[in-house]
Amino acid sequence: MINLAFLSVIVSLFSVFLVMPFWIRKTKRIGLTWKDMNKLDGKDIAGSGGLIVVMGFILGSLVYIAVQTFLFQGGNHFLEVFTITTSILILAGIGIIDDLFGWHHGGLRKKVRLILVFFAAIPLMVINAGSSEIFIPFLGSVNLGIIYPLIFIPIGIVGATTTFNFLAGYNGLEAGQGILIISSLALVAFLTGSEWLSIIATSMVISLFVFLVFNKYPAKVFPGDVLTYPIGGFIAIMAILGNFELFATFIFIPYVLETGLKLRGRLRKQSFGDPQPDGSLRNKYEKYYGLEHVAIGILERIKKSKKAYEWEVVLLIHLFQIIIIAVGFWLFII
Repeated sequence: MINLAFLSVIVSLFSVFLVMPFWIRKTKRIGLTWKDMNKLDGKDIAGSGGLIVVMGFILGSLVYIAVQTFLFQGGNHFLEVFTITTSILILAGIGIIDDLFGWHHGGLRKKVRLILVFFAAIPLMVINAGSSEIFIPFLGSVNLGIIYPLIFIPIGIVGATTTFNFLAGYNGLEAGQGILIISSLALVAFLTGSEWLSIIATSMVISLFVFLVFNKYPAKVFPGDVLTYPIGGFIAIMAILGNFELFATFIFIPYVLETGLKLRGRLRKQSFGDPQPDGSLRNKYEKYYGLEHVAIGILERIKKSKKAYEWEVVLLIHLFQIIIIAVGFWLFII
């Protein structure tokens, strides 16, 4: 049954692979492009490619339901799968609106964005998703009752969605981070008996992998908020439905640090580097206002050339994320 269910993953793969080239051509034709801020020439790159990732994921999820319905005469967790797709579509809608408003014009106002993202939590709240009994360090297992769906679920969705959007702006960064985090959550879901959730997550991972082919350095397409919002929200959704909130929170440490650094700059400092004629990046501020700036600083210190390149910055952040994930497995899973 699991093998047949993986048809959903194949559908996600081919749908993104086939549609993305068309999307890149179309967005350039209509002017939905953004400057590559980490390149000196600042070429216009196709925008909002995350919409195709969401499309691939939704199609894969529907194929999963179709396989369960027509080949196995029904199945479990249909309600949860439809809840996931509903929340992802809400977040994608908010993201595309923010993209169309344009980040360089400020996009949606912060308060408006938070309110809109809250609506993505409602589908999980109304089905009372997850388990209200959670483990709190030093306190043990605590049953939160009605507080869990009314308070903790929206906090989780809003928090993960908004903070995932902070660590961004470098070719391949958002997609790569999404692959690492969601893959680890998919493995945890499988190990803890939630095979259905691991399959749904794999559809998202494979969609991101295909997108990364077009988004890796040098990028042909940018993800946009239409990707970062759904990915951040999906991470929280997996943690809620899989009941591994503590593990998910731990591996989100890079985003907690990123949020702290962004708050240091009052959410006004950009994560971009200062591109140099030789293709390297330097920090544009004296202080660090993002993990991207920290990565540039580390690379300048440890390399003989004293130069940091965009792909190296992304790789170093990915390495940090992998270490955090490994420690998380050691602490909470193994």
